[in-house]
Amino acid sequence: MVRNPPPPRPEASGPAADERRGQILAAASRLFRSRGLGGTGMREIAAEAGMTAGNLYYYFGSKDDLLAFCQEVSLADLNALARRAVAHAARADARLHWLLVGHVRVLNELHPGSLAHLEIEALPEARRQPLLARRKAYEHAFHQLIDAGVAAGVFRPVDASLATLALLGAVNWTVRWFDASGRMHADEVGREFADLLVRGLLAPGVELETLADDALSADAPPEALEP
Repeated sequence: MVRNPPPPRPEASGPAADERRGQILAAASRLFRSRGLGGTGMREIAAEAGMTAGNLYYYFGSKDDLLAFCQEVSLADLNALARRAVAHAARADARLHWLLVGHVRVLNELHPGSLAHLEIEALPEARRQPLLARRKAYEHAFHQLIDAGVAAGVFRPVDASLATLALLGAVNWTVRWFDASGRMHADEVGREFADLLVRGLLAPGVELETLADDALSADAPPEALEP
């Protein structure tokens, strides 16, 4: 057992180190699914990732560090997507649909260890509170899009808080079962979920509008709607 792990080495940074951290998170996620968070230790994660426990500590000093890192990188990407969705000029249903697809992609493709994204309560209070604040900011973007859709008559009148919880509960749970080697890619799963979830909010007689995947990039025109 490694009792006093060494601090991260200077070379444990940069693109190669980030790629290795992603591999470690993916290995950890596989174990969390099969053994549970409490039943998975750093030694088991190291073995699953094909490295020694000592080497693992060059990337993550503890399991809390691993969980916090996953939360931080996931939330950074999710909030970046949310800011773009809120600022865009497209109709609310198109923006919400785009954000949900992006959410599934971030958690299951860009950060494949994101099962840890659901384990925020496992972190100590001091590390949990800043992450909860960032989650609240992300949830607020959903509130804004839903309220905008209701005000425009695109969505039927709904409680934005309950609707946000329902939407995020559905897409967050994909990390429990999504298999990158399965029959559907993360984008396909995201689109199926987004279609089902956003259609459930539409006012009677309103047809769903969606955005192209790259429609909210910095240089894309606001009217870049899919046919």
